[in-house]
Amino acid sequence: MLLLIFIVVLVIILFCFMDADLTLLFHHLFSAKKDYQNQVVWITGASSGIGEHLAYTFAENNAKLALSGVNLERLNNVKEICIALYKCKEEDILLVPFSIDNFDEHESNVKKVLDHFGQIDILVNNAGVSQRAQFEEIDIDVDQKLFNVNVFGTVNLTRKVLKHFLERGRGHVVAMSSLAGRIGAPFSSAYTGSKHALHGYFECLRTEMCQKNIDVTLVCPGPVFSRLTDRCVTSKLGEVYDHTQQPTDRKMKTERCSRLTFTAISNKLDECWISQQPLLTLFYCSQYIPSIYRTLFLKKFFNEKVASKLRQGR
Repeated sequence: MLLLIFIVVLVIILFCFMDADLTLLFHHLFSAKKDYQNQVVWITGASSGIGEHLAYTFAENNAKLALSGVNLERLNNVKEICIALYKCKEEDILLVPFSIDNFDEHESNVKKVLDHFGQIDILVNNAGVSQRAQFEEIDIDVDQKLFNVNVFGTVNLTRKVLKHFLERGRGHVVAMSSLAGRIGAPFSSAYTGSKHALHGYFECLRTEMCQKNIDVTLVCPGPVFSRLTDRCVTSKLGEVYDHTQQPTDRKMKTERCSRLTFTAISNKLDECWISQQPLLTLFYCSQYIPSIYRTLFLKKFFNEKVASKLRQGR
């Protein structure tokens, strides 16, 4: 009986302080740090947020970087920080600015990276756009925009790089998903649908590549401090969600999320969940006891105000 009480108390304590799934936390605490010397990492959406800080973490660990995004000025800032703080060589950081939903540029940009470095070892698909709106109010143009950016752009670029991976006989594809890729995140159905679709594509890719030395990692963060939430689309294209993050918001720090993501990539984890409490525990419940989660939480306690508080950390 005492042993059972001890285990229950231990589990409660663990869940109170966890900010990622148990497998990821284990590797983050106990795995040796990996050196990426002579390896090339291509990060899309690298001009801000998680992508920017992932660039710093890889630079700190001696990787060569190809950095993509739509804002060349911000990409240049990221490059300068990598050179100043982590002593990267100028030629070891290539800027490849483009919009991920401009499919016609994908092949030429892959060639640009290969011409410069001669290889790509890891592709981190981080570019994306978020969205907030009621389901019934969303124009179909918004759904199409979200899917073009979050799904089809990512899938098409991955296919172009995958040919290179298969020729080399190795490679690693990383897709930045979201907890919304595993749960029905309310009031952002286009975003949630796009992230669910991303899982479908990349789970299939993992299955097809399991005997070909090509690794696939799906990263699922919860609320994180990022410019992504300050430029959400709404129910109509051209409208921006009226929201400004506050320093007091209970969201995960971008640096922390990026370092946990780096651990997942370094250890080639299939999938990882990253979020502060209480959302992480609710997410665990939704995955492992879904009927109880829907009956006791969604039907009894959930509403738009609760959703907003969980998402914004307020």
